[in-house]
Amino acid sequence: MGRTPGSPAVPVHVAFIMDGNGRWARQRGQARVMGHQKGAETVKMVKTACLDLKIPYLTLYAFSQENWKRPKNEVDFLMELLDKYLESEAPNVVRDGIRFRTIGDLTALSPGIQDKIARLKALTASNTRLTLTLALNYGSRQEILTAVRRFVDSVLSRPGAAPNDVRRAAAELDEKTFTSFLDTAGTPDPDLLIRTSGEMRLSNFLLWQCSYSEIYVSDKLWPDFSRGDLEAALADFAERERRFGAVL
Repeated sequence: MGRTPGSPAVPVHVAFIMDGNGRWARQRGQARVMGHQKGAETVKMVKTACLDLKIPYLTLYAFSQENWKRPKNEVDFLMELLDKYLESEAPNVVRDGIRFRTIGDLTALSPGIQDKIARLKALTASNTRLTLTLALNYGSRQEILTAVRRFVDSVLSRPGAAPNDVRRAAAELDEKTFTSFLDTAGTPDPDLLIRTSGEMRLSNFLLWQCSYSEIYVSDKLWPDFSRGDLEAALADFAERERRFGAVL
């Protein structure tokens, strides 16, 4: 299978649904949290690999809105792991020229974590080598609903605006404008979405943005996902023919 003429062999934006931490731990007779601990090492590997391979955008589904339903001790551990990651990786992110972003509702996170996120975003705002986005307390349906509310608020905040103006603005709304109200505004849509652990679900992740993404499912559990596995996914991507609904 060939490629679409002019389309890049290396994706501009790779997104990950990082799945399988719990199963990795269970297979080894360990607590689920140990899988998350091991999975954090894979996050660092993928970040480094994207830098080496000159992939400019990387998005990681770190914590979904649904993850709050997990046992409290597991959620507490994940929040502690996030806090430690923000603390330990901040110097590396700054040094490596990485721009740090988040998507999702951060208000449910602790004030300490929110402060660290804000500081790291400010420190890295002008970096251009890689944009690393963590999806935290994220759900794509909620993101879309929030974008609608932002759009309505933007119309009503205009000087002299009236309720009927929303109807008129909605009639003129196009995809490009609507995209500017999403959490991911300013970031190109993923070219490649990789999900680990063999599961065939989007799990409420970037539903709008992944409408034309190439999807690659790896049977590897996230803690076992290696640089070789990433390179296999990229090689598979390089052979795909991206039509975007057209006939070539």
